Amino acid sequence: MTDRRIRIIAGAGLTIGLVAASYPFLWRNRCLTWGATADEVAMNLPGDELLPDADIVTTRAVAISAPPSRIWPWLVQMGSGRAGAYTYDWIENLLGLDMHSADVILPQFQDVSQGDEFPFGPMGGTMRVEILDPERVCAWHYTEGDWVWILALLPDDGTTRLVSRNRINIPAASPSARATWAMLMEPGSLLMERKMLRGIKDRAERLAEQRPAGTKVPAAAR
Repeated sequence: MTDRRIRIIAGAGLTIGLVAASYPFLWRNRCLTWGATADEVAMNLPGDELLPDADIVTTRAVAISAPPSRIWPWLVQMGSGRAGAYTYDWIENLLGLDMHSADVILPQFQDVSQGDEFPFGPMGGTMRVEILDPERVCAWHYTEGDWVWILALLPDDGTTRLVSRNRINIPAASPSARATWAMLMEPGSLLMERKMLRGIKDRAERLAEQRPAGTKVPAAAR
């Protein structure tokens, strides 16, 4: 191995080490709260009580120039084998999650009720609808018991804030293994969730433009 290659490898290792060491102090809070205001991070949301002592809590948000009625149909149709998650399908499907993000509202996936369960891909487990407050809040609980996902719509001076909160328990492991797992999972979840939030924003704003304010969304698409 040449001296130049050794220096490159050593430099890369040092850079990775510095990033890892600085993550808890400089980057973690931004990663966990991307797009959210301090009030949104602090607020109690319906569904928080489903996993009150979570190891990791993320609260991320985006402002959407559309009323809740134009956003809600995109939320309730989400899921594996349904309308996807509006994120990087190819990454989701490398994990076998059968995600195919829809660009239209799919009436066959709009009829959702509290207590409904949807398969979470072929890997096993289901997502159960624990809370369903139309055009306000939907909360899912992974049936393995270690993940609660809450989506809330908050009207805000002509726009709507879409707030996504994840409550997650890390599998039992040594402290160092748990820290490593969190350091890998948290930035990865931001990558996917930021794409999802922006994907919902783009779709909902397009729907709002197609149907001017005051026009009712058909029942099948609500």
